[in-house]
Amino acid sequence: MLQRIQRIAEHLKKTTGFVPETGIILGTGLSGLGKEIEVKHAIAYKDIPEFPVSTVEGHPGKLLFGYLGGKPVVAMQGRFHFYEGYDMGDVVLPVRVFKFLGIKRLFVSNACGGTNPAFETGDLMILNDHINLFPNPLIGKNIDELGPRFPDMSEPYDDGFIAKAKEIAAKNDIKVQMGCYVGLTGPTLETPAEYRYVRNIGGDAVGMSTVPEVIAARHMGIPCFAMSVITDMGVEGRIEKTTHEMVQRVAEKAEPKLTLIMRELVAAC
Repeated sequence: MLQRIQRIAEHLKKTTGFVPETGIILGTGLSGLGKEIEVKHAIAYKDIPEFPVSTVEGHPGKLLFGYLGGKPVVAMQGRFHFYEGYDMGDVVLPVRVFKFLGIKRLFVSNACGGTNPAFETGDLMILNDHINLFPNPLIGKNIDELGPRFPDMSEPYDDGFIAKAKEIAAKNDIKVQMGCYVGLTGPTLETPAEYRYVRNIGGDAVGMSTVPEVIAARHMGIPCFAMSVITDMGVEGRIEKTTHEMVQRVAEKAEPKLTLIMRELVAAC
C-alpha cells in the first residue's frame, strides 16, 4: 500500500509540479466549492494510475490543484465510500496521497442527516467530534511510515480551526451548529430506530463518510476541520422519506454559506 501511495503521489507531482498546503474533500452536492478555486490543474480520477473512481451521482470525480483564498490547495470533487464496494484502504487512499503531496491540514465537507431536535434542514454543523461505526481504516498491519500503531484521537477536529470558523460565521451572520457526527456504512438511509440509536449514543448527525478520512489524517498527524450540511432530519415526528436527489438539492442550496466559511478559513491559515 505504501508503494502505491508513493507512486500516485509521484505521478501527480510530475504531472502538476504543484505543492498544496491544504487538502479539501467535497461531499455530495458540495462540489461547487471547486468553482471558487483558481484551478491550475484538473485531473479526472480515471486518468490517475492506480487511483479509485467515484461512482456516486453528484461526485464529479476530479482532483483540482490551484488556489483558494490565495493559498495552494488540492481538492477532491467527489470522494470514495465504503458502500461503493471499496475497501477502507481505497476509501482513505486520497488522504494518504495528499500527505505525500505536502498538505499540512485537511478540510472536509459532507451532507448528512440531523438527529439533534434543535437542528433544522439546511443547517450547517461544524464537527467537534465523531463516533466511528465503520470498520476502522487502520485495521491490519500498521504502516509505520504513515503513523503510529495506536494514534491519539483526543482532538479529531482541530480546536483552533473550529474557533476560527465560528468567528468567520459570526462575522458573516451565518448560523452554524456544533455537533458530533456518527459514521455509518450506508447505503441505506437510516430507519427510525437507527436514528434513535444514533441520538442515544451521542450523535447530532449521521452520515456515510468523513470519519475514515479523518482517522487516516490524524494517524499521519494532519489537523482536520469538517463541516456538514444537514439535508434531512432523523428526529421522531419529523422523519420524511428522503432520496439522494433531495439530499443533493438541500446541499446545493446551503453550499454558498459553507463555501464562504471554507474559503475564509483556508485564507486564514
